[in-house]
Amino acid sequence: QASRLVELPYSSSDDDNDEGGMDLPVCPVPPKPSTFSQCVRYLAFLWNFLFLLLGLLALAVGVWGLLAKGSLREDGLAPLASDPMLLFVLAGLGATVISLAGCLGALRSSPCLLRFFVGAVVAFAGLEVLGGLLLVVARHRLRDALQDALLLCLLRYQEEPDLRFLVDEVQRSLQCCGLGSYRDWETNPYFNCSAPGVQACSVPASCCLDPWQNGTVTNTQCAFGVLRLGDMAASTVVHLGGCVAQLGTWLRSQAGGIMAGAAVLVLVEAAGVLMALKVLRDIVPTAAQ
Repeated sequence: QASRLVELPYSSSDDDNDEGGMDLPVCPVPPKPSTFSQCVRYLAFLWNFLFLLLGLLALAVGVWGLLAKGSLREDGLAPLASDPMLLFVLAGLGATVISLAGCLGALRSSPCLLRFFVGAVVAFAGLEVLGGLLLVVARHRLRDALQDALLLCLLRYQEEPDLRFLVDEVQRSLQCCGLGSYRDWETNPYFNCSAPGVQACSVPASCCLDPWQNGTVTNTQCAFGVLRLGDMAASTVVHLGGCVAQLGTWLRSQAGGIMAGAAVLVLVEAAGVLMALKVLRDIVPTAAQ
């Protein structure tokens, strides 16, 4: 019996160990992000959070303007496309969506959101470059389009409070009146000499040489009846020159500031894209592993 015990075959556990004893794959531990990577990640979050707040502010201003003027009612949807407040809504909505994607992408380490953010910012920068090229190539056509836009503002001066504010600020700042001359206001149905109201044959108070009463209160009647006067008499009350020429002169004088602002905007966008790419480069190898 002892010999039989000696001759017994060895246990199958050895075979099991030989057959199943292959080394199991060991998942490597992701490397811990460096301090610099962590700083870039949080800086990217704060950067996008700031623009998220600015986008929400612009969106709130636009929606408030549309609600205050009743442009969102059914009877006010027709002129909604030409409402300047719609620009605030669209710009605020776009900035909010893009900045929110950047915030969540940096905070949640989401490659998908970060790629969307980078693509959206690059596309926006491409549109800026395209707009600048169009501004240089088609500047004569754009000047005609600007005149048409100013004519629309002139015609709807009494109907749109924000357009009225814009026109008054331009005329008061540039010391001009109308498009080509102060007599362009005859095309406005409220200032035309055939109008039944008290403003007939008048121009806005922002055209006056001295639009203030006692230096503090706007004298809304300073330009009443100016269109009935001759140019010599009107020159003692209002500015005779139009705003198109003055606006062109002002834009040429501000060309350096405009280019500096465009350069700052490009640097801001480039900084946001570089931070997002850094965070994305730190995330993707970890996710692949």
